[in-house]
Amino acid sequence: MMLIATTVIALFMGTLLVVVRSKAAKYPVTAKKIILPPLFMSTGALMFVFPFFRVEPLQVLEAFAVGMLFSTVLIWTSSFEVRGDKIYMKQSKAFVFILIGLLVLRLIIKSIIGTSVDVGELSGMFWILAFGMILPWRIAMLWKYKKLENETKSAVPD
Repeated sequence: MMLIATTVIALFMGTLLVVVRSKAAKYPVTAKKIILPPLFMSTGALMFVFPFFRVEPLQVLEAFAVGMLFSTVLIWTSSFEVRGDKIYMKQSKAFVFILIGLLVLRLIIKSIIGTSVDVGELSGMFWILAFGMILPWRIAMLWKYKKLENETKSAVPD
């Protein structure tokens, strides 16, 4: 029952993410908007204070590595464009499908290993996977943003 409930929540959160990301492309990007999501998400690490959510060191490495692997697809599809004097996320037609695909893949993995791993431990592993996905993605986005920002500033005549 708990596995079904967490799957429904994951589907809801994934859908919400797609909607939020689609609307975000309409507003200028700032370094703060890139940095804040992983900082806010990092507070979720407090779950590991409770033994119910703790995972073994090898599982931490595995989950983080899978998250980093997933992040490569997000990095590949995330780019910026200059409109006027502001920088915006460039809407990628593939981005929504990739997010949905990653969500489906996570749900498949969850259903496979959910039968052999306790729900608390599984929750911890998937938080690590998600953090391992968002952290490198946002670092790469910040790097791309700063690069474009510097190019834009240097192209403006004094």
